[in-house]
Amino acid sequence: MKPRIAVLGCGYWGSNHVRTLKALGALYAVSDANRDRAEGFASEQECLALAPDELFEREEIDAIVMALPPQFHAETAIRAVEAGKDVLVEKPVALTVEDAGRAVKAAQDNSRVYMVGHVLRFHPAFEKLKALVDAGELGEVRYIHSHRLGLGKFHTENDALWDLAPHDLSMILAITGAAPVEVHGEGAAALDHLSDFAHLHMRFPGNLRGHLFASRLNPYRERRLTVVGTKGMAVFDDVEPWERKLAVYHHSIWQDSGQWAFTADEPHYIAVEQGMPLTRELEHFIHCIQTREEPRTNGEEAIRVLQVLTAGTVRHQRAS
Repeated sequence: MKPRIAVLGCGYWGSNHVRTLKALGALYAVSDANRDRAEGFASEQECLALAPDELFEREEIDAIVMALPPQFHAETAIRAVEAGKDVLVEKPVALTVEDAGRAVKAAQDNSRVYMVGHVLRFHPAFEKLKALVDAGELGEVRYIHSHRLGLGKFHTENDALWDLAPHDLSMILAITGAAPVEVHGEGAAALDHLSDFAHLHMRFPGNLRGHLFASRLNPYRERRLTVVGTKGMAVFDDVEPWERKLAVYHHSIWQDSGQWAFTADEPHYIAVEQGMPLTRELEHFIHCIQTREEPRTNGEEAIRVLQVLTAGTVRHQRAS
């Protein structure tokens, strides 16, 4: 039987969870601080509309997906797991590493599934990219850089780094298999005291380097992750159509008479199975609820991402 899952928070991203869980046959209830909003979704999706407190009291609810403002995630997750519910918590799972650690420990103490919504880990193009890296197709990885740029959304509690970078950090940490040993952050606030632009520079064991650029005040969209290895380079570009989302560039570099020489091939586009990352993420959550397996994006990963965000955070005064 499918688990009975409730969605807490029916805003922009929460509404996507609602519709996807309905399509998967696992949506039991919706809840939101705005009762009218919850009732609208309940009517549309033919499920229950419950007050937030009711979610924790209803024994028939197996799990809760939380898409709340991040300052409410940790305490709400703790309350849920102590009430016997498995949880999928949207990113960021908390605003401090300490709060995230308390929530993850509460889930462990209560034998509950704790999963973080790093949805791009379930993108077919990223899964294929990671498989190429793991198989050694790119050689030894030396450098990774990601760009996530666009216009909006603007939040009152978290800046461009905390809102946009978790997706890319999750992918970068999955490829490196290690936490950075050094993190340096730079940011710029154009509207108020929160950064609208953010750069992260990271150094990993083995002198592997990483760079991340995130912006919520940019005139064009860019969603690109590039992995540079000794035998080849790969680019996951989520703005491109499916047949061009993953490109591999093979190259050779050598010294000839004291001078560097190189050859570079045209991109080879890798066939990628089409599939919605959110659907695949929620299918994985359902699987973990049913089997009690540890999620691919578990609480420990959520903490590692928060540690990097915290190390790279730059505070600003209001722009003049």
